[in-house]
Amino acid sequence: MAIIEINSADHDGLRVYRSLTEAQLRNRLDPANGIFIVESPKVIRTALDAGHTPLSLLCERKHISGDAADIIARCPGLTVYTGGRDVLADMTGYTLTRGVLCAMRRPQEKSPAEVCAGAKRVVVIDAVTDTTNIGAIFRSAAALGIDAVLLTRQSCDPLNRRSVRVSMGSVFLVPWAWIDGGQEKLNSLGFKTVAMALTDRSVSIDDPALMSEPRLAIIMGTEGDGLPKETIGKADYVARIPMAHGVDSLNVAAAAAVAFWQLTRHS
Repeated sequence: MAIIEINSADHDGLRVYRSLTEAQLRNRLDPANGIFIVESPKVIRTALDAGHTPLSLLCERKHISGDAADIIARCPGLTVYTGGRDVLADMTGYTLTRGVLCAMRRPQEKSPAEVCAGAKRVVVIDAVTDTTNIGAIFRSAAALGIDAVLLTRQSCDPLNRRSVRVSMGSVFLVPWAWIDGGQEKLNSLGFKTVAMALTDRSVSIDDPALMSEPRLAIIMGTEGDGLPKETIGKADYVARIPMAHGVDSLNVAAAAAVAFWQLTRHS
């Protein structure tokens, strides 16, 4: 273990924590060298348990023998950057959650076929760009029995720092992949699809036909624009969540949780 005391923000090792944007960390031109950032000891442990490779750690001095001690012990050779809480907050631009950050190597991307092998219930996240919503959807997916998550290319990266934090590490528990090809691709993988939308042909989410489908892909869209008409039109089913008091919609993360709970009950 190499412990490096930080007194200057100019240290090269701090660039991943301080000055690189999420797009630069992701490194689309060289995915094999992409990086993502994980906050808090609990979430870092979850990532390590899932097999992700740590590159360096940034933490307050007190955590080297405290909250981060077991993480450091299980990662021989890990470089640890350390300093006082105020110094680190000034350098990173935010107060560290539980005083610990970890830079990790981005994993090799998986294909939809890989993550959906044997899956009965999957969610398709269509053009949802809010990091908080992405994290919350992953957390509900892990808790409520969704087997895999598929995201269209317009959606937020699940390994965005805030998405990881909001998910409480659930992005490491549920397999996920980017998907191209829409309805045709999902059908080729063996799924019937249900678009979550309010239309004249929407059925209740507890419709027996939906519940009895052996393999179902639940398509969730953005709060503002919802799903594209083409996506809704091609879906095998369109479903709604029954609501009271004239409310016509929920936040996409809340709607996803309700859909997951209902549609995984008999899967």
